[in-house]
Amino acid sequence: MRTILIIIFDLETPSFINVSFFTMQKEVRFTVRKDLAPQQQQRVIKLKGSLISKGYTEIIHISDQDEQYHVNTFETPSDKRNEVKQYIAAFISREDLSQTISIA
Repeated sequence: MRTILIIIFDLETPSFINVSFFTMQKEVRFTVRKDLAPQQQQRVIKLKGSLISKGYTEIIHISDQDEQYHVNTFETPSDKRNEVKQYIAAFISREDLSQTISIA
């Protein structure tokens, strides 16, 4: 997550300053079940490879959530965040992975 500070000076009224903080959500997160059949593992690897090859990210971080799930996170430009989430959702649907992957 990145925070941006924007300060706007009014040149006509120099004493007026408008300060705004915007938080840019750049992180995309999805969970993957740990106990996968080989075919499901291949599909998950295919998803991760396609996220990288399409330029959504360069690296995907994997950590344990609990005994059943891994958490996968990556950063992507904030203007691509909704696009990549739609891509992941479509991939999950197309590859029948709704019981395997969920977007957090």
